[in-house]
Amino acid sequence: MSLRPGPRNLLTDVAGLRVGQAGDVDLNSGTTVVLCDQPAVAAVQVLGGAPGTRETDLLEPHNSVETVHALVLSGGSAFGLDAASGVQAALREKGIGFQVRGAVVPIVPAAILFDLSNGGNKEWSRFPPYRDFGYQAVTSASEDFTLGTAGAGVGCLTAGLKGGLGSASTLLPSGHTVSALVAVNAMGGVTVGDQGAFWSAPFEMDDEFGGIPYPHPLPADAGAVRLKFRDPQPVEATTIAIIATDAALTKAAAKRLAIAAHDGFSRAIWPAHTPMDGDLVFALATGREPAPLSTEDAIAIYAAGASTMARAIARGVYAATPAPGDLMPSWGRLYSRN
Repeated sequence: MSLRPGPRNLLTDVAGLRVGQAGDVDLNSGTTVVLCDQPAVAAVQVLGGAPGTRETDLLEPHNSVETVHALVLSGGSAFGLDAASGVQAALREKGIGFQVRGAVVPIVPAAILFDLSNGGNKEWSRFPPYRDFGYQAVTSASEDFTLGTAGAGVGCLTAGLKGGLGSASTLLPSGHTVSALVAVNAMGGVTVGDQGAFWSAPFEMDDEFGGIPYPHPLPADAGAVRLKFRDPQPVEATTIAIIATDAALTKAAAKRLAIAAHDGFSRAIWPAHTPMDGDLVFALATGREPAPLSTEDAIAIYAAGASTMARAIARGVYAATPAPGDLMPSWGRLYSRN
């Protein structure tokens, strides 16, 4: 059986996950939340040089907490970490969380990206809006959600193009599903030189991000390092993501999946994992399907983690839509064949 996307080609093709989003186009920022219908095994891998996180230490395999109730990807730099508090409040109202001596404690790790210099109006009054974004995202969570300029992708930029929120999924011959969700705000670029082809093109399924073939031969400037905001100097950026599977994985195996998904960053973004990026991947394993039966099946899951992530990154940029005051053009404005 050849690989193919799931029915939605979204993170939610892994059963038991829902996605909610909230944001403000005037602020030019937002939040995306992934809810687990049942607590899911989780892990994390950080490879960027400027991460911003909440409750990630507990995800290490040697620490006690095995599962989480939700994950948060948010704009807003350090202010955006407050989105997790809004998610916790909404889950606690629903009685969702670990029961600890009569208290309900939702476990909600979070990661943020830097979008404070994207032209939006950041003149909030006393409190930034991200806690409200987190709460709103929980109330709107669904199996279907918008890509591109939505949620944590509202204010995303890359080198020369608008970024955005991307997602993709892969069905494997073993019967397992692997899916990805990513907010693409990279310091580097996602297209090959000045052409519209994505670095992810070798992994594309069903023309999901434009169907422009990988250029051959490569343009002479394909390897040139393009960075966002070179003048006067590069500033913080960050691509943050979630890789998920329905396979039953241990925390250690989930961490291996997060590590593998970072290869998707390297396949889709040039350069990736810079000192100014906070590049991070969370992994979720819902356990709806049995663990891989063989080493070959396990390797296929990890390989799909990388390829699915690369596709999700391209889809996020491909789906971005123009808005007044944009600092960079959308992919569709420059390269769409329509």
